[in-house]
Amino acid sequence: MKFGIVSFPGSNCDDDAVFAATETLGQPAVKLWHKAHDLEGSDVIILPGGFSYGDYLRAGAIARFSPIMAEVAAHAQRGGPVIGICNGFQIACEAGLLPGALMRNAGLQFLSMPVTIRVENTITRWTALCREGQCLTMPIAHGEGRYTVDAATLERVEGEGLVVFRYVDAAGEATEAANVNGSLDNIAGVRNAAGNVVGLMPHPERALDTLLGSTDGRVLFESVLAAVHA
Repeated sequence: MKFGIVSFPGSNCDDDAVFAATETLGQPAVKLWHKAHDLEGSDVIILPGGFSYGDYLRAGAIARFSPIMAEVAAHAQRGGPVIGICNGFQIACEAGLLPGALMRNAGLQFLSMPVTIRVENTITRWTALCREGQCLTMPIAHGEGRYTVDAATLERVEGEGLVVFRYVDAAGEATEAANVNGSLDNIAGVRNAAGNVVGLMPHPERALDTLLGSTDGRVLFESVLAAVHA
């Protein structure tokens, strides 16, 4: 299975995503430049974290117009797995691949810390090996991570089970204190209706080794590998 990792000007987690595919999963990976028009046979697409185009206008707003995004959207439409991590989540929302938008953190400060998220949905390609209610620890590093939608969309997102992850405390409860960036309903990640596209603000590619403080990110990459090979 081949991973394609999109590199935008300002991406800084693309090498981490390549490492996750090649070293953790033992799968081939290729970087896809933002001006490219070809996914080079990639089976799985990762939109990595960083500060694409310097986060001008707002995070992800310019990146969604990159030529490669037309190919990513077509891949998603065909049912191909796509994950947007941090800035990649912002880009996926801006591109209409996922519902909602990411705004400035409630405290208007950049946050870099480990957080706990609870798995709310296991029918996605990226959570197939997870248990519903499972808690995962991984880091965040963002200034615009506050998930928001209008009231009607929030009702649909919650009602249709599109929430994949929520910020929770050590006991697994979605408390106000655990909601570090002020996201609506403690939402840390969502999916599309088909379940092949997932976006989240925490970084699973930075939680692959005990030296980094957690190996909880592995299950997301192992899930997509199992799902594609099923």
